[in-house]
This record gives sequence, C-alpha cells and structure tokens, in this order.
Amino acid sequence: MKTVIAASAIALLAAFAQPAAAQTPAPAAAVRNAENPALAAVLADYETWLRTVDPVTAGMEGDRAALSRMPDASRAFELAQEPTLKVFADRLAAIDPAALNDDDRLNHAFMTYVVQRSRARIPLDTGRIDAFNSEGGPGQGMAYVASVTRIATTADAEAWIARLEAMPKIYADQLANARRGLETGLVQPRSIVENALTLIGPEAALTPANDPLLKPFAALPASIPAAQQAALRERAARAVAEGIMPRRREWAQFLREDYLTRAPETLGLVHRPGGRELYAYLVRGFTTTDLTPDEVHAIGLEEVARIRARMDTEMRAAGWTGDFASFLNFLRTDPQFYVTSREALMEKASEMAKRADDGLPALFGTLPRLPYGVRPVPREIEANYTTGRYNPGSMENGVAGGYMVNTSSLNQRGLYELPALTLHEAVPGHHLQIALQQEAEDGPYFRRSVDVTAFIEGWGLYSEFLGEEMGFYRTPYERFGRLSYEMWRACRLVSDTGIHWLGWDIEQARACFRDNSALAPLNIETELQRYIGWPGQATAYKIGEIRLREVRTRAERELGDRFDVRRFHDALLVDGPLPMALLDERMNRWIAGEKTRPAD
Repeated sequence: MKTVIAASAIALLAAFAQPAAAQTPAPAAAVRNAENPALAAVLADYETWLRTVDPVTAGMEGDRAALSRMPDASRAFELAQEPTLKVFADRLAAIDPAALNDDDRLNHAFMTYVVQRSRARIPLDTGRIDAFNSEGGPGQGMAYVASVTRIATTADAEAWIARLEAMPKIYADQLANARRGLETGLVQPRSIVENALTLIGPEAALTPANDPLLKPFAALPASIPAAQQAALRERAARAVAEGIMPRRREWAQFLREDYLTRAPETLGLVHRPGGRELYAYLVRGFTTTDLTPDEVHAIGLEEVARIRARMDTEMRAAGWTGDFASFLNFLRTDPQFYVTSREALMEKASEMAKRADDGLPALFGTLPRLPYGVRPVPREIEANYTTGRYNPGSMENGVAGGYMVNTSSLNQRGLYELPALTLHEAVPGHHLQIALQQEAEDGPYFRRSVDVTAFIEGWGLYSEFLGEEMGFYRTPYERFGRLSYEMWRACRLVSDTGIHWLGWDIEQARACFRDNSALAPLNIETELQRYIGWPGQATAYKIGEIRLREVRTRAERELGDRFDVRRFHDALLVDGPLPMALLDERMNRWIAGEKTRPAD
C-alpha cells in the first residue's frame, strides 16, 4: 500500500500548505510545447499554485523554498482555495478540447478532472474525519516527512528547523478540525479513537533523545563545523520541546477526555450526518469511476467467488486433502510458515526484492533511476501499521524509495504472503510505478505527484499477478498466498461498502476475510480498522486492477503477434497514472498506433 506521498500519513497532513512565494523551476516540456497558448498558460499557472499550496511534494521535487514550509490544514485555508480553483475551472472551460492535439487534450481533461474533484470536496469538509485515523494523527504524518528529510547543508538544516517551528500549527488546525467533527456529528467511531490513542500516548512521552522529528540531525555532514552542528541541534531540540511536545500532550488529552467520551460505537459513514453523500463521493474519487457503492459491493462478491475457485485448485496442488477452513488454519498456525526473528524476516524480504529486480527487464523497457531499500517499519508505529508499505523517495533530495516491512508480531506474518507483498510494495509494484511517475519530467507538474488511487493501487495488485509471468511464486503455498492477497482486495470491496454504505457491524465485515483468505487474525483486525477510519480508499485496489487487466486483454486480443509486453507496460507507466476513463482513451490510441507501427 502507498499513496504518492506515502499512505495515510500524508493524507493526514492534508493537501494544502501555507501560501508563500515559491521559487518555481522552468515549466515542463508539456507546458512549453503545448500548441494552445491558453492551455500552456493555465498549466503553468496551476504548477506555480500547486508548488505554493503543497510544500511537501514541492520539496521532494527539488523546490528549495518549499523545504522550509509545512501544510496548512485549517478549514479557513481550505475554503480559501475555492476562488482560485474556480478561476482554473473557468479558464479550462473556455478552451475547446476539440481544437487540441491528443497530448494537450489529455492534459486538459486530466486537469479538469482534478480541479473538479478538489472543488467538490470543499463543501464536504472531510477534514473533520481526516484529522486522525487508526494509524494516528498529525504526529504520524510529520514523522513521515522527517523520515524522507536529508540534511546535506546548513540551508537544509535551517529549512528543517523552520518546518519544526511550523508544526505546532498543524496540531492546532487538526484539533480544530476534529472538534468541528464532534460539533457536527461527522466523527470517527470509538474503535478508531482507541487505536489512535495507542500511538498518541507514546508519542506524547517522546523526548529529544528518541524523537523521530530530530532524526534528520542524527548525522550532519562534516562540511558543517562542529560548533554550528551543536547550535543547530540545540535549536531543533528546543523547537520540539517548547513548540511540539506541549501540542502533543494537548492532542492526546483532547482525544482521551473529549473525543473518546463522545465517540459512537457505530462504525460506518452511513450512520453520520451527510455520510451517504460523502461516501458516494469518496468511492467515485478513489475508484475514479462513476460506480455506486452498491455496484462496487456486487463486483466484490463476484470476485470473491471467482478467486475462491482458484484457491481451491492451489490448495489441492499443495496436497491438502481436508477442507478449506482446515487449510487456512494450517497456514495460520504451522511453524514452517513463520520466522522467529525480525532479522530473519528482513532477510527474506530483501532476498525476494532482489529476485524481483532480476525479473524486470523481461517485462519493462523503461526502468526508473531511483533505487529503493528494504526497511523495517519504525517500532514506534508498528503496532497499528499494516504488514508492508511503500514510502516514495526523492532523487533531488538524495532519498531512496522504501519498501517497509512490519517486523512485529512475527507469528502473524506468514511467509506464503511475502512474495505477493514484495511485488506489490517494491517492484514491479509501487516503487517502479511511482518512481517513473516522479521522473516523468516532460509531463505537467501536477501529473508527477497526483494521487490516482485506482491506478496506483490497481497497479500494485496487477504486479502481484505479474509474479505468475515472472515465475516468482515457487510453491503452491506461495501461489495460494498470492490468491489470498487478491481475495483480501476483493473482500475490501465487500467490507468497505458493507460498513460505510450498508451499515454492517465489525463481525459482518470480518467474516469475508476470515472465511476466504489466509490473512492472520491480527492483520485482519488491523485492516478492518484502517477501512473504518479511512472510508472508500479500500475500494480502489480491485477496481483499478480489474481495469488494468481488461486493458491488457484488449491489447493482446487486438494486436495478436504484434503485442509486446515491454512496450505495453511502458505505455501504461512512463507518462504517469490516469483516471480510468482517460486511461482507456490513452491506451486505445496506443493500440491503434501499434497496429500501424513498422515492424522492428
């Protein structure tokens, strides 16, 4: 799992930032070369605006001015975006798409989609429930930013200190957002508050000696004199001690004494004022389709039945003669499927990641420049964290991508699932796709960082399928593990819509995972809490993967012997992700072009 800026951690930071003058690099080739002057101008202006309002992404893209700023998560700032977004929408509407060439028309349609989605979100005031979820609150988002911050110069150090000094406002903004949720009834349920408190308590007890926000200062370059290093560290520690630590304690006290006492037991958005409208919006956005929650639920049930048949086949291939439930129990409990040390799990994951690297040239013509590492999930957040995740890196800032492996609760980390997890989070999954997206320098700036969850997570799930073509799964247990992961995503469609649209309780949602997948009990509970606290996101994976596989099937059918999987994957990935309808348009043009391309 991931987003363009790392899962829910940065979703918690919000996509808005303090307005300030940014040092904007030269426009991308897509802007410079746009045939329509009006489109070129709006793309350039939108880039300048985005670099101003989203300093985290801008900083990772090499914008030095942005490295000293943090997001503004306040409702007032969100409301202030509407006039600017309306101007962008009006300027786009004044351009006739029929008069544009193919590339310009695609950029016009994509920017129109993104602006419309942004405007539609503002009246819903999602900040009321985005302030925190089962993986914590603003502290976890800021810790992620710290983890991808590298200090190579005095200017870098000064920039990070400036961000530390800006962080108390994020706590204040998110506290105000959560209070507004309490006042209006759009609140997280009690189980999510309890999960968040398990992280916030230890966070409130951090000291400068172990605070993740100070990790960027752990190893400063020798080019900074020792006395200056000491002074910088002292300033950073003071910013944390005097500005951030009191806000942490205030946040923890608020959740424990104010929020928890008023949090309802009922789980889904369907039980909240305006919840059905909000959930329908979220499903459309995360899937990038017009599917209704009822349609998504039905697709999930169909996929559960289809995948279950294949799982039965692999179960028999493993030599199991008992029933399905007993096979699941065997996988969840037999010691042969588990390691007994954190180091052993990291070694297994690292070996698989390197073996996945070995299979890439056969499937891809273009590979990213940015490497990735295999890293353990930080221990301070591992308790409520998923089994694995991907953290994007930054070539500009000297930070590799990260395949994050949860090394806690080892008796819940079945090795039969690790191959699929590795392919999804590392390569050919999230690292390959996101790094290529970041390196698409000829495209408009907004396309290098836009979060199209259905494509991004659909690609991760499609990458698990590619493991079959790579010969990556070596035993029936690993092939069953791959299908179990696919079943997990099918059950997501069922349970997420069940909870937030149909009003299911936790046991109704749990049953699909428990009865149809080999996921360990701890993983099932962690995942369910994530779906409860992050409505709609779970629907993106399977919907995106289904569409990607449909596109490939169409290309193979229409091109026959002319189909080249390496060219196909490059056409899908190199220019970045797209909403599903625009993806179909782009790939249909590619298929048509391949039909007339001269033979090599």
